[in-house]
Amino acid sequence: MKRVVGSPGTWSGMALRLSQCVFAAASTFSMVSGFGYSNYSAFFYMNLALILQIMWSLGLACKDIFALRNKKDLHTPDNLFIIVVVDWALATLMFSAACASASLTIFFMWDVNLCWAYSRLACRQFALSVTLAFMTWLLQAASSFSGFWLLVSFF
Repeated sequence: MKRVVGSPGTWSGMALRLSQCVFAAASTFSMVSGFGYSNYSAFFYMNLALILQIMWSLGLACKDIFALRNKKDLHTPDNLFIIVVVDWALATLMFSAACASASLTIFFMWDVNLCWAYSRLACRQFALSVTLAFMTWLLQAASSFSGFWLLVSFF
């Protein structure tokens, strides 16, 4: 059995999944604490992607904890295939949502100066949320690549 950093059933994989949960939850909290985020589809889309990310990462973190505690092997081809496919789908979803929200935030802050004209828009919280969403995506990409690397090594 190969030991790839960040693969399912390892301490590093569990740490990656828990950090994904923490950054996604922080990004969601930052966006929800702002006012008027649901009026814009890009922010709503990013929150939906973040909630899906939280649920998936928390589920896999629990699975990693169970595997580590009971000394189970999660490195079967069928199990890895499902994890890799969902990881890649979520990574794509997270990247597109973060990019869409970043472009809307830049548009509000710099292009049309809506943040200065309408003080009720929480533009700093939007920018913080987008930054945390990109960090979540980077962690998701790392775990996706490690799972893919391990899956390819089986064949």
